[in-house]
Amino acid sequence: MKKICIVAGARPNFVKVAPLIRAIGKTEEATYELVYAGREDDPTLEASLFEDLQMPRPSVYLGVDSTSLNEITSRVMATFDAYLEKQPADVVIVVDDLASTMAAAIVTKKRGLKLAHLVAGTRSFDMQMPKEVNRLVIDALSDYLFTAGVKSNSVATREQAEGSNTYMVGNILMDSLRFNHQRLVPPSSLLLQPGSYLVFTLNRKALLADEEHLRELIEAITKAAGDIPIIAPLRGKAHELVLQLADPSSHIILHSSLPYLEFGWLTAHAKGIITDSGNVAEEATFNGVPCITLNSYTEHQETVSTGSNVLVGEDPQRLAEEVKRMVSGEWKKCALPDRWDGRTAERIVKILLEN
Repeated sequence: MKKICIVAGARPNFVKVAPLIRAIGKTEEATYELVYAGREDDPTLEASLFEDLQMPRPSVYLGVDSTSLNEITSRVMATFDAYLEKQPADVVIVVDDLASTMAAAIVTKKRGLKLAHLVAGTRSFDMQMPKEVNRLVIDALSDYLFTAGVKSNSVATREQAEGSNTYMVGNILMDSLRFNHQRLVPPSSLLLQPGSYLVFTLNRKALLADEEHLRELIEAITKAAGDIPIIAPLRGKAHELVLQLADPSSHIILHSSLPYLEFGWLTAHAKGIITDSGNVAEEATFNGVPCITLNSYTEHQETVSTGSNVLVGEDPQRLAEEVKRMVSGEWKKCALPDRWDGRTAERIVKILLEN
């Protein structure tokens, strides 16, 4: 019986972890334990999240709560090491590229355990980004590099360490989207007709740090969108800044963050999406919804080359031009990238059991 430890570092990780748990549950050859780096009362983990994803809550909480990346790294290393001392595993699966992900990866290899990196091979090629450092470290340490697409697979294969193995298993986010697609529900607090509104999400720290530039981006969106409502389900600082910077006469409708199934319905039925989130852009490609990403790169290039995503950097003029194209219905043709078939978790579990 293979014992698998799955480490989640933040809320978005659970959307990618849920399919793995279902896949492990279908086999009698493995057991798992789900570890969360944060606190049990983490406010970003709304009560409905685990019910919406139809998955159990973590059985272990490391309790790390800090905004300092170095402090997160050191505290997760200490607490996760203590956990593995009592509960050793055959393989540890870490997700994405957070400081907590890197910390868990380092501890895993120091203990001589097998390490699997879910969503490996993603690169911005910008060493000024802390996440880029995390990605390089995690991939270099991993025994199993599970990639989502052709580009990330070629990066992981080129950089892989001796003894590691790269597998293009597909995009595990699609497993959750396919599993939950028929369960999506309209936001109860919004009366919306499909295709009659845009969605705007914002979270990236670099965008939030420059208020004057953010004001220009918001003005570009609202002017180009005309009379079309722009639904903005935001939390924390992003909500505060958009409330402060947006023209009161604009058609931006600020809303608190939505539960998983309601947010999924909102984006799946939108006329278009403006976002700085890679996950939201991937969901847009799955749903065939036009998407503009406020960044000059994407970790998942297939959303641009094959899917519905367009990168505009942080250029207000380019943003306005693309929003006009979006609302006029002049968007490019798009398709589903390879291996977005909802079977990624099955492939991962099969590989772990066979090796």
